[in-house]
Amino acid sequence: MRGDNDPEQAQHPPGPGTGQPDGWDRLWTPHRMAYIKGEGKPSGPGADDGCPFCRAPGLSDPEGLLVARGEHTYAVLNLYPYNSGHLLVCPYRHVSEYTALTPEETGELAELTQAGIHALTAAYSPHGFNVGMNLGTVAGAGIAAHLHQHIVPRWGGDTNFMPVIGHTKVLPEMLEQTRAKLAEHWPPR
Repeated sequence: MRGDNDPEQAQHPPGPGTGQPDGWDRLWTPHRMAYIKGEGKPSGPGADDGCPFCRAPGLSDPEGLLVARGEHTYAVLNLYPYNSGHLLVCPYRHVSEYTALTPEETGELAELTQAGIHALTAAYSPHGFNVGMNLGTVAGAGIAAHLHQHIVPRWGGDTNFMPVIGHTKVLPEMLEQTRAKLAEHWPPR
């Protein structure tokens, strides 16, 4: 980290409007700006409003990052993962409310969630999982218009100094590699 006595910082003082030096290094992740700006986020309640969860199943599995397909639901990697292997289980049907799922969709969502946990355990040996849904924007849903369940593998130490102090998340492989590994370990139906 660069401190107040850093000669390079002294030679390059902050420009107008950039604030005071704070001693923090920055890891620039410009690809996240698409997420921050809501690009690819549905603009309304309809499935034809650019919903990425409606679009993904129409792509090949590697292109759409789909790991498994069921009759009513599918599992896909999160494009903006909290940890490696962060899966989403989504109904094919564009629906926002958990209570609006059919019994078949509800059952298969649970089955694919269990299968995802099995595949993540076989592929990565996490120490635990966060599993759940954020229903509605106020509850933290990034895409509230299309229900999806998160499966986030967790390891002791994944809240180490990088995210806590460095405000940085380290992912050790590309999403394509993660998708292939999880598809390989997905339990048969």
